[in-house]
Amino acid sequence: MTAAPLRAGAVVRQLVLSSRPVSWINTAYPFAAAYLLTVREIDATLIVGTLFFLIPYNLAMYGINDVFDYESDLRNPRKGGAHGAVLDRRLHPVTLWAAAISCTPFVAYLVLVGSPASWAVLAASLFFVVFYSAPPLRLKEVPFADSVTSSIHFFSPAVYGLVLAGAIWTWQLAAVIAAFALWGIASHAFGAVQDVAADREAGIASIATARGARWTVRFALACYAAAGLVMLATAWPGPLAALVAVPYLLTVWPYRRITDETATDATRGWDRFLWLNQLAGFVVTLLLIWYWFLTN
Repeated sequence: MTAAPLRAGAVVRQLVLSSRPVSWINTAYPFAAAYLLTVREIDATLIVGTLFFLIPYNLAMYGINDVFDYESDLRNPRKGGAHGAVLDRRLHPVTLWAAAISCTPFVAYLVLVGSPASWAVLAASLFFVVFYSAPPLRLKEVPFADSVTSSIHFFSPAVYGLVLAGAIWTWQLAAVIAAFALWGIASHAFGAVQDVAADREAGIASIATARGARWTVRFALACYAAAGLVMLATAWPGPLAALVAVPYLLTVWPYRRITDETATDATRGWDRFLWLNQLAGFVVTLLLIWYWFLTN
């Protein structure tokens, strides 16, 4: 019995689900904030770049992941909602083409208006978007490199925005990026804990499958704490952002004694991140507005 043909509406819905709409802001916001705080005006490049990091970038990042993680996702009860789609096999080529086609005009514009330095940052960002999931590198299966690469997905748009806008780098600005990177590493590591069983069944390696659930949770706690401490070294009112680390630490702390057998319990904590990220974004926005007026 042959499967029913896929309708255009169903394809679009699956592509949107695959791109994780709840997480779009997590990549668009860092670029927009970094660029706007540098150029101090809304221009076409800000709009184009924000739209790129809002949808096409996420479709590429998560869509490619859903294609090459298909076998693992079939075994993962989390998949099929905010945590990502289990893509129909027939949609795999469509997803890859949609990601490439949607990114191309934005990348072309950004290359046109950018500098060699910005080209290098954008190329590196897209390189890690693709090869986090895609062979032959498939960095998500290299323990520790998986968490670092995942973090790059989120802090590289900020770095790109700064370089594209011609920001002057200071050690305080570098500290902000370092704290952001540590936050990303911690978030990926904790997120990997809940997938230990599904990943092992599918033969997929990760920081959590390599080091175990308990060690990985404690590693995430250490990275969140380090991110908060690094923010203390940033320009005022940046040190106040160290407080943003506290709710993440409180969310992860109850799972510090988790085992590989109970690793799926971490999903309860991970679900809180969807809302915690919104709260953190709100607090950071207030601090950025304060910084804007202090430096205007």
